[in-house]
Formats: sequence, structure tokens, C-alpha cells
Amino acid sequence: MVTKTQLMLNKILIGDCIERMGSLPENSVDMIFADPSYNLQLAGELHRPNNTRVDGVEEDWDKFSNFKHYDKFTRDWLAAAQRILSPNGSLWVIGSYHNIFRVGTALQDLGFWILNDIIWRKSNPMPNFRGKRFTNAHETLIWCSKNQEAKPTFNYRAMKSLNDDIQMRSDWLFPICAGKERLKQNGKKVHPTQKPEGLLHRIILASTNPGDLVLDPFFGTGTTGAVAKRLGRHWLGIEREIEYAEIAQARIREIEDNAKDVSIFTTSDKRAEPRVPFGSVVEQGLLSAGDKLFDIRKRVTAKVNADGSIATKSFRGSIHQVGAKVQNAPSCNGWTFWHTERRGKVVAIDKLRDRVRSEMALRSETRSAASTHRN
Repeated sequence: MVTKTQLMLNKILIGDCIERMGSLPENSVDMIFADPSYNLQLAGELHRPNNTRVDGVEEDWDKFSNFKHYDKFTRDWLAAAQRILSPNGSLWVIGSYHNIFRVGTALQDLGFWILNDIIWRKSNPMPNFRGKRFTNAHETLIWCSKNQEAKPTFNYRAMKSLNDDIQMRSDWLFPICAGKERLKQNGKKVHPTQKPEGLLHRIILASTNPGDLVLDPFFGTGTTGAVAKRLGRHWLGIEREIEYAEIAQARIREIEDNAKDVSIFTTSDKRAEPRVPFGSVVEQGLLSAGDKLFDIRKRVTAKVNADGSIATKSFRGSIHQVGAKVQNAPSCNGWTFWHTERRGKVVAIDKLRDRVRSEMALRSETRSAASTHRN
């Protein structure tokens, strides 16, 4: 298998995306983000109520003679993408109602396994100037793996952390690219469908790890490459329009490379951290025998025992067993179910476990430093 060091990394390849992907080694890319032509089928110019012209998508790269032509293009580039995607890699493709359903059919026909469809809800969508339809305020992303057997990366805890410790949903609110982020030349947009960096930040953070290789076969002005570089990932872009490629290259060149500090790109996984029994929280005095625990709504309470068990009026056991019992549930994560009060605030006992772990890590670092000093 070709390693990343054998590939030309962090480059823009000029040319047709299907041909260029065909020249890349099989199974060599960890994630692909694709923003293909939408085939908008626009008929005539669009004007605002004040009769000013709307600067829409009128470039040749978005024009196809018919649906058959577009479908062949879609299947060809998806097949090329599937070949170079690593066994556990994933692909994201974005589109509008004009094309995303045709793309979805092609994905499933080719054997990709759809993981999610994501709705990008635009906080500042372009109005429907003709007043004949609903305002088109969203686009759809399809996230899929190479096949059903693949085990793609999903950084669940990073997504939860990004969302104020609440599980990330499949409807995302972002503004369309505007203001300082929108690239312009002579007062005009450089690219009509430039995507916001926030959208790519979430996608790349969710489905890759530091050092992974992200490919964008429709690179445009380089948003994917810019965000990948900021997040410590390698990138490759394919772009047939030299003007776009030059702008993208200049844009990415200005971004500071933070790849050496991997810690800022990773989210700790509690499942990989040292196991801390609830009894340790009691032993270290963070909770005492007789203290009361309760659920977030304070509907049930339990008393802490000196041996690390807890008890209600009718049941005694571990924080997990009692949590499951009071909910009549098959299982329960007692660390997140049970809460206590600290300085008038309700906090999950998981926060107390974090304190124990922090102290364990501090002691470990102290021992390591002492050992190094002796040596």
C-alpha cells in the first residue's frame, strides 16, 4: 500500500478530476470532500426587485446538455473517488435539490454506504426574488463510507464538544460565505459557490484525524485545503481552472502551519482514560458517606455509602445499577445520570471523576519528572 510520504501532499493538481484521480494510487486517501457542479439548469438572467442583476452560477463548468450527460459525469467521478478512498475512509458530497438526489442514487448504485444526510441550513439565504417558490434556504450533504463493511472515522466526542457537550444533530446552521471570508477581485466574487470555512471545519474534524489526507476533486478557491491545513491534516486539490488554482494556492500559503502541535487537534476519549471507580471519589473526599445524589430533574435521590455504593429506599448497588433501577432501564451510565451540588450549582458526578483523573495524571507526571532527574 502506498504511504502518504510517497504521495505528493499539499498540492493542487491541475486538470480533469476524473483523470487526475485515476493517476492516484488505490486506497491512498482518507477522506474526500466533493462540491461538484450542481447542474442548476438556469433559464435566463435573474434580477432583484430593484432590477439589479443577481450574480449567480453561469460558468461553463456547471452546464450539461441533459440529465444523462450529468449522470455519466457523476458516476465517473464517484467511481474514481471510490477507487482511491482508503478501506475505512469516507466521502462527503454536497449539493442542492437540482442534483443531490441523482448523486445519492449513483452513490448507492456504486456500493457506497450512506452514513448520514446532513442539512446545511443557511442563516442568511438568498431570497426567492421571483416569489414563485419557497426561499431555498438549505443544501444537503451526504456522508458515506466506501462500502458497508468499512469502519469510517467519526470523532463523536469532538462533535459533542463543539456543540457545548450536546450530541451533534444532522441539521447544521451556518451562514453562506460572506464578508471578509468571501474572496473577491475588483469587487466581484472570485467563485460563485465558495463554501464557508466553518462548514469544512466541522466535516474535517468529524471524520479525519491529524495527519490524514483529505482530497477535494473540485477544489475551487481552496476552502478544503485551507481548513485541512489549519487542522493539521494533509490535503490534495484537483482543479481544472488555473485562475481558481492560483487563488487557492495563494490563500493556503498564508495560513500558519500548526501541524507540529497535534494536541490542539485531538479530543480526549474518556473510554481510553484510566478507569476510576466511584469508590475513589468517596475515598478522596470529593463525596462523603451520607451525601445525596439526584438526577438532573431531582425526581429521584440516592444516598452515598462509605463503600462506594449508593442506595435509594428500596435498592442498593453501584451508581450504574441504581441508576438503571430507578429508570426501569436495562443499563445506565451512572456518571452522567447522577448529580450533586457544588456551591449552589448542580453538577454531574462525572466532573468529580475528572478531578480524580487530573490528580492521577499530575502524580504520574511528578513521578516521571523525578525519575528523569535521578537518571
